[in-house]
Amino acid sequence: MWVFVKSGGIMMLPIILCSIVAMGIIIERLIVLRTTKIAPAPLMGKVWNWFKSGQIDQVRLEELRKDSPLGQILAAGLANAHKGHDKMREAIEETGGFVIHQLERYLNTLGTIGAIAPLLGLLGTVFGLIEIFSAFLGGGTPDTGKLAGGIAMALVTTASGLIVAIPAVFFHRFLLRKVDDLVVAMEQNVTKLVDAIDDSYNQVDNTSASSARKNKAKSSDTVRGE
Repeated sequence: MWVFVKSGGIMMLPIILCSIVAMGIIIERLIVLRTTKIAPAPLMGKVWNWFKSGQIDQVRLEELRKDSPLGQILAAGLANAHKGHDKMREAIEETGGFVIHQLERYLNTLGTIGAIAPLLGLLGTVFGLIEIFSAFLGGGTPDTGKLAGGIAMALVTTASGLIVAIPAVFFHRFLLRKVDDLVVAMEQNVTKLVDAIDDSYNQVDNTSASSARKNKAKSSDTVRGE
């Protein structure tokens, strides 16, 4: 392995560095971007039960924020539910933007590695060609050592750049798609909760309005009776 790396010349150093960073990002994001970690299925039922039973307080909200990214968004909505639909939506969108930013963390770096790794390999190829042509300088019999070294440098760096770039590009696309799927799932869950909260408040308002009308009617009947 060391002979292979050494034959690639100086350009193998940045290519190896790119491979280490890319591998670290891929492993870290695969661990983090799990549905059970981002949007756990039982969370919605638990939150709705809290809301119906009037158990939403600062302790519950803090528990939600620490639970998962979906919990952070739900906590933002519930904390502002009493301020009306628009304020609740605004808080959800603001927190959602932050959560999405966190989910996409390091993915730009991974995409950049996928783009520059082949270019580093190409640059190594150019250095290899320079080495090959330098073997013919001065006329006479070419320096076979330089010739072989130049060919090895050109081939090894090109192959190494592609070996790093291909999985980096693949996982960059895969992880972006994973983030999109998670965002859609969270949006659906949040929309369900917001609609349920709106319906709950509307029922309370309708009940209050109905009671007010009944009280007004009773008052009118009392006045007529007098």
